Amino acid sequence: MPALPPGVPVPDDGALPAWVRPAAHVSDRPFGVYVHVPFCSVRCGYCDFNTYTAAELGGGANQAAYAGTALREVTLAGRVLADAGRAPAAVSTVFFGGGTPTMLPAHDLARVLDGVRDTWGLADGAEVTTEANPDSVTPESLRVLADAGFTRVSFGMQSAVPHVLATLERTHDPARIPDVVRWARDAGLDVSLDLIYGTPGESLADWRTSVEAALATGVDHVSAYALVVEPGTKMAAQVRRGEVTLPDEDDQAAKYELADDLLTAAGLRWYEVSNWSRPGHECRHNVGYWRGHDWWGVGPGAHSYVSADDDGAHPAGVRWWNVKHPRAYATRLEAGQSPGAGRELLTAAEAHLERVMLGVRLREGLDLGVLTPSGRTSVAGLVARGLLDGPAAVGAGDRPARAVLTRRGRLLADAVVRDLTS
Repeated sequence: MPALPPGVPVPDDGALPAWVRPAAHVSDRPFGVYVHVPFCSVRCGYCDFNTYTAAELGGGANQAAYAGTALREVTLAGRVLADAGRAPAAVSTVFFGGGTPTMLPAHDLARVLDGVRDTWGLADGAEVTTEANPDSVTPESLRVLADAGFTRVSFGMQSAVPHVLATLERTHDPARIPDVVRWARDAGLDVSLDLIYGTPGESLADWRTSVEAALATGVDHVSAYALVVEPGTKMAAQVRRGEVTLPDEDDQAAKYELADDLLTAAGLRWYEVSNWSRPGHECRHNVGYWRGHDWWGVGPGAHSYVSADDDGAHPAGVRWWNVKHPRAYATRLEAGQSPGAGRELLTAAEAHLERVMLGVRLREGLDLGVLTPSGRTSVAGLVARGLLDGPAAVGAGDRPARAVLTRRGRLLADAVVRDLTS
């Protein structure tokens, strides 16, 4: 099947393509909902997410009206999926990200969650997460979220070292982290902390301080991401002018290995290249992305994905994205139109590449049976180079052969994917 061009227009009613027909056992497939909240109090210099401060937005896109606008899209999503015969039996996971979702009043976040529940229902044991900044919550707001059905909160800690936080332009006091973790746990919420390593000027000792501070709170989940300076950000301009210097790859690798050592020793094991948790505390919403589950993204700039049955005659799935600016997003929904800005129809080859690229990042690894013959041929070489685990690649007993990254392989995951998809 020839490659299809990206950016196919989304119809005003948001209808899915006719070939996205009811799939076998669709009601049994996990389905997630992502809700993007685009507001921040300050734009951090390294951030290239679709976020806005009040000063940037101006009139016409205020936070007070946002919950009602997002609910309009939830209603639209319910109709579109029902018309396509792809409505989930219930939603497995909901994730509020941003931006800083907790810049909205807790009752507004609860209203949006109620809309998701009223439209599709929540599965038994559904995971409902919100991201939050440490300075954007109170004990009372966290209790409101827990009472509304939220089960988890992910705090953007980033670092415990003041000069690192200052470089990142983060505004919270690191001494507040133990307090917010305790408040969330007292409310009955599971807690994750997000860390960033590789900030200009951060030493290995600084990074150790941050990881140890996170572990001292007793949380059951930690994410640790290498700082990526994207073009167009304030920090990219600082790097270009020579005002700050980024660390080299050896420094990044040393910090990743230190985090892995400390987190593993504390009982948190890696389950995805950048995520560690105690058993049973993995972020199930993000695991859904890595396993290729379907989801609907609500909010300006949010992306959605629905897979299709592989019949060889049609694309393997459709991904679409909303207009980015909150004012344009609200205007379209108020006019009864889909906020979709464009959609991409995935060929079988593109869907295969994404399945390998995302699936191999998981500790469970990737079933070698999904690889092409040339991809399977590369496995022995990757094992010999110490990038894939040899026993996992061979399989044993009733365990299928899988591509499972070693720690060195985690550091070179992109190179592994290139070989597996060559």
